Amino acid sequence: MNDLQEKRISGLLLKIDRSTCIATTNCKKVAPEIFELDEENIISFKGNGDVDSERLIEACSVCPVNALYVIDKEGNQLVP
Repeated sequence: MNDLQEKRISGLLLKIDRSTCIATTNCKKVAPEIFELDEENIISFKGNGDVDSERLIEACSVCPVNALYVIDKEGNQLVP
């Protein structure tokens, strides 16, 4: 699987840097409809879940190793 996953959710572009992820599952605890552990025990996007942008930003902000990125429609990086 690719080390960088991208997905557009709630008008935001999310990126998961799988090579940095240490699978604390903090993001999954905040937004379980968006994130899951895959067969390699690394965070991955889960199906086509939806969540409001504030909770999505919170879920990505709790990553202790900054493996999650959030970019808005204008291209501004909001997280980390």
